[in-house]
Formats: sequence, structure tokens, C-alpha cells
Amino acid sequence: MKNTIARLASALFALTLTTSFAAAQSKVTIAVGGGACLCYLPTVLAKQLGEYEKAGLNVDLVDLKGGSDALKAVLGGSADVVSGYFDHCVNLAAKKQELQAFVVYDRYPGLVLVVAPSHTNDIKSVKDLAGKKVGVSAPGSSTDFFLKYLLKKNGLDPAGTAVIGVGLGATAVAAMEQGQIDAAVMLDPSVTVLQGSHKDLRILSDTRTQKDTLETFGGEYPGGALYSTVAWVNGHDKETQALTNAMLATIAWIHSHSPEEIMAKMPDEMVGKNKDLYLAALKNTIPMFSETGKMDPKGADAVLAVFSVGSPEVANAKIDVSKTFTNKFVDQAKKTTGSAK
Repeated sequence: MKNTIARLASALFALTLTTSFAAAQSKVTIAVGGGACLCYLPTVLAKQLGEYEKAGLNVDLVDLKGGSDALKAVLGGSADVVSGYFDHCVNLAAKKQELQAFVVYDRYPGLVLVVAPSHTNDIKSVKDLAGKKVGVSAPGSSTDFFLKYLLKKNGLDPAGTAVIGVGLGATAVAAMEQGQIDAAVMLDPSVTVLQGSHKDLRILSDTRTQKDTLETFGGEYPGGALYSTVAWVNGHDKETQALTNAMLATIAWIHSHSPEEIMAKMPDEMVGKNKDLYLAALKNTIPMFSETGKMDPKGADAVLAVFSVGSPEVANAKIDVSKTFTNKFVDQAKKTTGSAK
């Protein structure tokens, strides 16, 4: 009887500790603009490593089709933070909607404009996309912005090219292989998966490396970041700092472990059946991940410059791009933990 009571007391004590720990954690919902994309790997990996919990957060990741859908979730109130591309912060500033990125995990965008295998011989340049159907993750997403920029840069009217939402993972690969679209803006692992099946795959533009990014944009161009409304960031200092700490710990872990070790931590459904292709894509992507988490002001200026080319609304909005990001949370993390350089 005494043993039974002791076991019960022990169980109740453990339950109380667990409940107290859960109560102490802040609940944060992060909308991800396509979790299968390796560009968002740090957001998912942080969950797998338990970094959000270590930072005192109970994080719920909501996987959506594209960055524009993730943004809608935050603006609509069903999510707190977006894990998506920083360029949305600049684009929305033109519409007087204040968004602010507070930790950057992609120093390059990783966007790739790929020709569908069945059109390798007749689409040889961006100019050949006039009147064609081109896939993007979702209309209004960063993949869409990138396409419009390239079309405009090559003297084409973006309105003359049909934009089709195909997602970022297996649905995008299927759309390309089944001939539903003529080309697509894709990211890894989808690009590497296609290259594995089609050795002569034609790539029209690639921003997975620093060299390619500089050639495409003329300067650094930040990709994925955690961002939210300025009101949320200002009103949730503790949670924003905790998210920053978790992300910095995760990118430090990425750069101190092998691609094989990183892959082993990722959910099976994201790795997929062909682990060799996923690993190859991961190796291509790792150099893209930030080592500091900080926004380079010159990179933010480059995003504004690129958007100004394709959007008269942005060009005429007189945007103060310095208000679309803050490095104060990364700087604070550096002071307290030394985790950021």
C-alpha cells in the first residue's frame, strides 16, 4: 500500500512539474511558407532539436503552400510569426503595412528558374518565357516576385506570362514532369530531385550560391527570415528574443554538424524516400544558411532596389527599408550568450 501511494505521489509530482513547465512556456504559432523547402530547414530543425522548448517556447509550426499564404495567416491573426522571405516586409511597406524581420537564416534566396524537361530544346532563355505558363509556389509569393523581376529585367511584360501556383515540393516536381507548366521557379530539394531524373535539365537563373546571387541581383539578397507585424514584435519582446535565441542556436548547430547528421534530425516525410537526392540537395543548400542571423543593411537595400524595378507601387512609396528589419534581438543574444558573431 505504501509503495502504491509513493508511486502515485511521485507520478503526481512529475505531472505537476510538467504542467508548471508547460504553463511557463509561451505559445507561439509560426506559419511556414512551404516546410518541405530546404530554405526553411532551420525553422523545422529548431523544433526537431528542441531549441524552441529550451528557449521557453511552445511553438506550433503551420505548414502552408507558399510565403503569401503564411503572410495572410499572420495578417489574419491565425499565426503570430512568419517563417518566410524577407522581401514580403519590403513589399507590404509600400501598402503601409508594417512588418519587421528580426532574425535571418538564409543569406541567399536559393530561388532557381528551371525549364520543364519537355521544353528543354525550345526554352533557352528568360525571353522565351513570353506567353508561357510558369509555376510558382503561390501567386504573390517570393517565387512570383523573382519571376516578375527576371521577366522585367529581360525586357518582358510580366503580364504576358501566365503564373500558376504549384507549391514547392512533390506537387511542383509533378507539375514539371507532367507538362502542366513550361517552367517554374523552384527551390531545393525539388531542383536536385529533377536534376537526378533529367541530367540535361535547363536552368535559366540560379541563386543558391553567393556568385549566382551577385550575378542575378548585383549584390547580396537575403532570403528566409522570421518576421511579424511591428505591433507583435514590440508587444512580445520576450517571445521575439526567445525565437531569435532558438534560431541562432539552430544555425550554429547546422554549421557544426555534417549534412548526414542534419538529415538524420529531419522528419522522414520531409526527407522522402530518396535519401541520396535529399542529401545532395542539402549539401547544395548549407552554404546558403546564415552564420550570424543578422540582416545586412546592404542586402535589405538590394531587396528594395529589385522590387522597385518590377513594382511602380514600391518604387514610388518612399520606403524606409531600415524599418523593415531589426538586429537588436540578435545583438542581445550575442551579449548574453555569445551565440552570434
